[in-house]
Amino acid sequence: MATFLSQGFPSPAEVEAITPASRDRAIDVIRIVALVGVVVGHTVMATSVISEGVFVWGNLLTASPVFQALTWVFQIMPLFFFAGVAASVESWRAGGSWGNWLLRRCTRLYRPVFYYLAFWAVALTAARFVLPLHVWRPIAGISTQLLWFLGAYVLVLAAVPMLARITTTRRLVAAVAGLYAAIAIVDVIRINVDGLGALGYLNLSVWLIPGLLGVAYRRELLSRTTALGLAAGMLAVNLALLVFGPYELSLVGIETQQLKNMTPPSLLMAGHAIMMCAVAIAAAPAIARWAQRPRVWWLVAIGNTGAMTLYLWHMPPLLATHLAFDLLGHPRSDPSAPGFIGLSVLQLLIVAALVAVLFVALRPLENNPLPLWDGGFVAGPGPRSATVGALLCVAGAATLASVAWGLKDQGLYCAAVMLVALVAARALATGAPADTEASPAATVPAARG
Repeated sequence: MATFLSQGFPSPAEVEAITPASRDRAIDVIRIVALVGVVVGHTVMATSVISEGVFVWGNLLTASPVFQALTWVFQIMPLFFFAGVAASVESWRAGGSWGNWLLRRCTRLYRPVFYYLAFWAVALTAARFVLPLHVWRPIAGISTQLLWFLGAYVLVLAAVPMLARITTTRRLVAAVAGLYAAIAIVDVIRINVDGLGALGYLNLSVWLIPGLLGVAYRRELLSRTTALGLAAGMLAVNLALLVFGPYELSLVGIETQQLKNMTPPSLLMAGHAIMMCAVAIAAAPAIARWAQRPRVWWLVAIGNTGAMTLYLWHMPPLLATHLAFDLLGHPRSDPSAPGFIGLSVLQLLIVAALVAVLFVALRPLENNPLPLWDGGFVAGPGPRSATVGALLCVAGAATLASVAWGLKDQGLYCAAVMLVALVAARALATGAPADTEASPAATVPAARG
């Protein structure tokens, strides 16, 4: 894999030479390791079968409580929000243009998404003519599921000016405890009052907690000892909630759950987010030392410059591989079936090879400026800046909402709202000045934020 990626990339020595001494390598490692973990997790845990003409997309989590228990270790989505806010909070300046600050980050984030949506629009249109309806519809529904993270992340980034006010440990404790308590209240109401289950979506505020801890990490508000104590304490609280409360074991949503911990997020997920981020704070110095190794840092730096490419584009090969095996009569759906492990290894190798090819081929799309999208600028605070920021929040919310349907049904309307909001935000931004933030392609080490 490393040899394959070396084609067309600078050498480890060259990457090391252009990396500033002040670079926080731990954050870059946390981000790319978490992302690779998600890709591997999706690939290993996904199951599928075409049953009575219907494409059924499943998950091994339904097969074993052991797998569900492992989500307490491998549910690492909070670390994305932690690393993202930690990397970007210092770039915010009080009194600056909120809309411009958020637009510069959304420019990088949405650039590869435009290509991704265009691919799925073409692929799903073509597939509609060759696949049965009940095979096509589930694939259309899964196609953009990964975008939930992008929508939630944009909304968390929009809150960074507020999170940046956390400058003392006392403020940090008050903010985290306040959010945790609010999530607990929402859970009590939605669990015990009929008809108010949708209230749980207020718990999307869970993703602000890793952001707060990202600020705490950047400003050194928690010592390693305190962070370890916090992690141990939250683990104990979560275990108590699991044993004595209404919560279920898996921290990844599965169809068999009556009360999901992920969609919408639950109090158990909030505690898990605190625990994971506290462990990351405690482990950061050791991670940073590990990242001093030239080969390790080379992989981390190259990986982060194509992070969104890796995240988005692992789903098409994964779906295509499953669909091909299903149509050929070799579905990977029953863990007790003969040859299941061999089939799993084969699919993992195929998906890994396809993802590596796509990473090398499509990474430039993430880094090269996109005409009519890159280059926006909003000077100073004011109504224009606030409007641009608000439109980007609408785009983030629409992105998040769209994943409930994928690129079909109401999901198409959500995608349309997202695109209109993005275009409107960009239209309000004038041409960029000479000091516009560089594209991630300007340097090999991963871009901040």
